Amino acid sequence: MKIRSPLSFALISMLLVLYGEAKTIDPYKVLGVEKNASRREIQKAFHKLSLKYHPDKNKSKAAQEKFSEINNAYDILSDEQKRKNYDMYGDEKGAPGFDAGHPGDHGGYTYFTSGGPGQSEFTSGPGGWQHMGGQGSSQTFSFSFGGAGGSNTFGSRGRPSSFGFDIDDIFSGFFGGGMKDQGQFGGFSGSSSSQSQSGSSPKSSRTLNSEVFRKEIADQGMTWLLLSYTPSLQGKQYYESIIEEVASLLEGAIKVGNINCEIESSFCKDLGMHPGRAPRLFVYSYKGSERGSLEEYKGDLIAKNVKTFCQDHLPRFSRRISLNHFVMSSSNVEKYPRVILLSTKKDTPVIWRVLSGLYHKRYTFYDAEVQDVSDPAVKKLGVDALPAIIGWLSNGEKHVLKSGISVKDLKSAIKQLSMMLDSFEKKNKKAASFQTSEKQTDATDRQLPLLTVSNFDSLCGDKTPVCIIGAFRSSRAREKLESLLSKVSQKSLSRSLNVASGSRDSVSYILLDATKQPSFMSVFDKSGFKSSDNFLVAYKPRKGKFAAFTGDMTMEEVEKFISSVLNGDVKFTRTRQNPILK
Repeated sequence: MKIRSPLSFALISMLLVLYGEAKTIDPYKVLGVEKNASRREIQKAFHKLSLKYHPDKNKSKAAQEKFSEINNAYDILSDEQKRKNYDMYGDEKGAPGFDAGHPGDHGGYTYFTSGGPGQSEFTSGPGGWQHMGGQGSSQTFSFSFGGAGGSNTFGSRGRPSSFGFDIDDIFSGFFGGGMKDQGQFGGFSGSSSSQSQSGSSPKSSRTLNSEVFRKEIADQGMTWLLLSYTPSLQGKQYYESIIEEVASLLEGAIKVGNINCEIESSFCKDLGMHPGRAPRLFVYSYKGSERGSLEEYKGDLIAKNVKTFCQDHLPRFSRRISLNHFVMSSSNVEKYPRVILLSTKKDTPVIWRVLSGLYHKRYTFYDAEVQDVSDPAVKKLGVDALPAIIGWLSNGEKHVLKSGISVKDLKSAIKQLSMMLDSFEKKNKKAASFQTSEKQTDATDRQLPLLTVSNFDSLCGDKTPVCIIGAFRSSRAREKLESLLSKVSQKSLSRSLNVASGSRDSVSYILLDATKQPSFMSVFDKSGFKSSDNFLVAYKPRKGKFAAFTGDMTMEEVEKFISSVLNGDVKFTRTRQNPILK
């Protein structure tokens, strides 16, 4: 049946004209890639062309139009669903295309209807347009005016088309309502202009606002790569593609987010990251502070360079040390468990830096470069394969947590080691709870014994490896020494198992009245420390050697001296003779 209505001919003619304008430019040809191109190949092609035609580098009008085409092509091919729709229908929105060369065009026929049953239906085929009439096929055709790559918007929101008339007027006559009032009518659907402008965000990127930033990002230890933009800015898709690639390269080490500064204007201004003529890229970093700070990336928009920038701004809470000089003591030893990574790396590995941020204020981190497992210091720690992680509970108990670490990828390695650290933290809390209970039961108000003739052999005889003697010459000095040594004596770093004697305490802590025992003190020094009101002597009865400390009697300094004694970092001097008490 032939179409007899002049108005029908007018509509069909108009649609053919619109088709010529709205037809999607082949995104594969725009990017210069094959139809079977991988995601990585598409990204590379997009990056290369974007750098060439970016408005900041190429000011010609033709370059700006080309840059728009490149962005629209990438918008289609970087989105799995849009690419699938285009490959099937020649249209990224999933509508059967007009082009008979595309799959899904039903052998050169294009079907479209005005809506439901009983409404007119037209079909175009090799023989021309035909009116099906009545209750024809239920297929509908979705037609989008403008499109991602089109430069014209036909009548949407009252805008005139390039044909010099407002298409709202035409459609209102056919369907009883214009495009102003209906987003979809019959088989035709309108495309939102904001959708075509904004593009799609990378799947790994999270849309952020002030509340999410405050609760989940600020000072949480994770490094974030952040994009600030407004929808009207050109180049947003290129920035997003860079972010997506960097996120995949550093998956597990960083997270990525985007902030629409048109919606979150005050939030962007508060952070100092409101975009100007182009989107801006920032890293939320813990590189130089215990608190996170924003660092803007201002280099070339190349994924490799952005990745290097992100790596450089990962946390630096792990202390790089020499294993030979590693002393197991610190002022917060009772508060946090401690871990050290042994590897052959000259610099702190990325994984360890990431973990040091995630577990900051939960662990004390160290790392050391070692040559191989034959190193005496490595052997001493009981390590048989590298890389290795050794942990100390807050009570001083050592554990080889993992040795011969194998890393397949960054994300899985961080996940695996995080589980290990979580488990060790639970063990530490259990040990700390037991230690607290033990202290409360055995030595809450412990008083140190005063060294006398009767108790000398038991407290500082040949069976005791080291005696820490606090000598005083006044009651005030005695109170201070007793308080300090009582606290230090309860710390596990100063209490180790004496295997030979079977005694838990290999170190004894005692007080000595120097005013009443001058001959005893003279054994350790010719002057007898006459100028000091209080001082410490570390005495090894078996070897007849001693080391003295006369510095500031603070908790930190006293603990440091005793730890150095136990680790063999203090030089001992032979006594003039065996000490004698009177």
